[in-house]
Amino acid sequence: MGRQSQKTERRRRIHRGVRKKVQGTKERPRLSVYRSNRHIYAQLIDDLSGSTIASASSQEADIKADSPVKLSHEVGKALAVRAKEAGIEMAVFDRGGYRYHGRVRALAEGVREGGLTV
Repeated sequence: MGRQSQKTERRRRIHRGVRKKVQGTKERPRLSVYRSNRHIYAQLIDDLSGSTIASASSQEADIKADSPVKLSHEVGKALAVRAKEAGIEMAVFDRGGYRYHGRVRALAEGVREGGLTV
């Protein structure tokens, strides 16, 4: 097993542990984060119905910034705006097995700055 597959498996194992504790509902969906090497993705998920309520990613044309951390912050703000339009005020944060640090933290702070309680 190579180093990269060990890291991926470790993150997935941690994420399963987080998912045992965190569940999203229609009133308070789960804010799920996925971070690739180049981009970051976030979505609000209602786990009871298995549907995505709102999403945002750094691949969208209207979201731009000069550093990955600032870009993550902008993605968080865009997601908060879309959540407000969908009538969502609160969410539970699912960090996806990543440390609450850097881009993941910037996304969470951007969501809070946008007016969503996380």
